[in-house]
This record gives sequence, C-alpha cells and structure tokens, in this order.
Amino acid sequence: MTSIGYARVSTTDQDCGIQIAALTAAGCDVVRSEQKSGTTTKGRSELETVLSFLREGDELVVTRIDRLARSLLDLEAIVQSLAAKKATLRATEQPIDTSSAAGRAFLQMLGVFAEFETALRRERQMEGVAKAKALGVYKGRKKSVDGEAVRSLNASGVKPSAIAKQLGISRASVYRVISYEFQPQTIR
Repeated sequence: MTSIGYARVSTTDQDCGIQIAALTAAGCDVVRSEQKSGTTTKGRSELETVLSFLREGDELVVTRIDRLARSLLDLEAIVQSLAAKKATLRATEQPIDTSSAAGRAFLQMLGVFAEFETALRRERQMEGVAKAKALGVYKGRKKSVDGEAVRSLNASGVKPSAIAKQLGISRASVYRVISYEFQPQTIR
C-alpha cells in the first residue's frame, strides 16, 4: 500500500509547507502540492497526477477535505474515482477514512458544509459588491477598449491592424467593436 499526499492552497501568497509537513508526518510516501483554487478540479494538474497514479490498496491523504474539493459534486467524483480503483481517502485533521462506513458518512457531511461555506462566501462577496456599487465606490472594471476611438479610426479608413497598434489593443478587440455594429438585430 502506498500513501500519497495532496496539498493545496488557493493563492500564490499562501504556502503549502504546513500541509506538506503534516502529510509527511502522517506517513505519505509521496506528497504533491499546487497553488490553485479549490472551487473546481479543472486545471489542477497535480491532483490529476495523484489520481492517475493511485492503484488498488493505495490511499490518498489530505490534511482536510477542503484542500481536495469545495464542491460536493467534485468531492463525490473524486471519491467515486478512488472507489473504482479500490483506493481510499484519509484526512489527517478530520475523522475521515473511506475504508470505513463512519468515515464515508462523515466525509459526506463535511462535503456538504464545505460547499455551504463556499456559497455563503460568494453571497457575502456579492452583498459587498452591491453595497459598494450603491455607495458609488465600486464601478466595476474600467473599460480596456475605447469603442468610440475604434469606431472613429475605422470610419476614417484606418485598417484594423493599425487601429490595434495605435490604441495598444488586440486586433480581435478591434474586430469585436467593428463587427458588433454590423450584427443583425433579432426581430421578435
């Protein structure tokens, strides 16, 4: 049996060092880590590597399940993938061990709470943005393309490549502004 550890932090200003030390102390033969958001499993190459490496009888070890997934759907997919390989999941800081019925039940409960926490955080963020907009503090991201300048230069005969170079934007942005004006309107 091989114990493979997986550590994850969300941002580049965070460090996986504490998780890696805990996983090594828990007896992991290999520890992989990455700095990626946990809201999705897409783009998490180290997690993909770990999951592809696991074999029958192996165990995936994390410090907490929120390091593995923050979505119940993603967590269930990972656990099903492990079960299909006859591998297990264990958390060092939580009573989770999918080799037992109690460990599987606790995993499911914690997964629900992790997803709930993510939803609450998103709600609080949106409330803060709405409040800032109401106060006039938050106006969203500044426009990176001056549509009027693009249209003006285009009307005076300047080619899209020259417009892009002059305004310091991509040709795709120029074409997007120009073609938007020529989109046929849908009649309802």
